[in-house]
Amino acid sequence: MKISLRALRINAGFTLKEASKKLSISSETLRSYENKKTHPDFKKLSEILSLYNVKYGDIVYSEDYKDLVIARA
Repeated sequence: MKISLRALRINAGFTLKEASKKLSISSETLRSYENKKTHPDFKKLSEILSLYNVKYGDIVYSEDYKDLVIARA
């Protein structure tokens, strides 16, 4: 199933501030990634994938999925 960065963060139980702190970036930067205004570099993307325990192919960047939040086991 495909899921947005925002939904991944919410499903992981992190606030924007908590996730950005764990990723050593500002809340504004993470918000920009989630809103698709900017994109993380490869190193930061790897950290995001690790934090949320997902593969790159699990992330969707389509607006249709912007607010998708699912329960993950």
